[in-house]
Amino acid sequence: MLRRLVLTAAASVAALSALPATAQATADAPLSPPTDHLTVTVTGSGGAGDGTYELNCHPTGGTHPDAAKACERLREVTVWGTDPFAPVPKDSMCTMQYGGPATAHVTGTWQGRPVDATYDRSNGCEISRWDGLVPVLPATSA
Repeated sequence: MLRRLVLTAAASVAALSALPATAQATADAPLSPPTDHLTVTVTGSGGAGDGTYELNCHPTGGTHPDAAKACERLREVTVWGTDPFAPVPKDSMCTMQYGGPATAHVTGTWQGRPVDATYDRSNGCEISRWDGLVPVLPATSA
């Protein structure tokens, strides 16, 4: 019993003595925000917007035709507690209009969260969702 108590006390002292070094190492490590990186693939937009683009934000870069404005738009539509890439809710009442054959697929990471979103222009809700991300997605006209 005494031996167990001594061993437990020794282990506790060892663990506690390592704590300040660990806390200091954590405090010395620079805090850097997650890198936001998206791959945007667009087809059928009827213009120069078709293709696959890399978009980096924080810092801004990649092969996207207008990375600075695309990152700015993403910052505008990113609101705490909401997903800027969320699909149209299933129970939405959408106008029956056709916005053209354009489709897009966005994958990657935004604000530290995985993104895997698809877009089309098959009805009024989907058109609005697409238009809400221009210039991340190209502006199109039916």
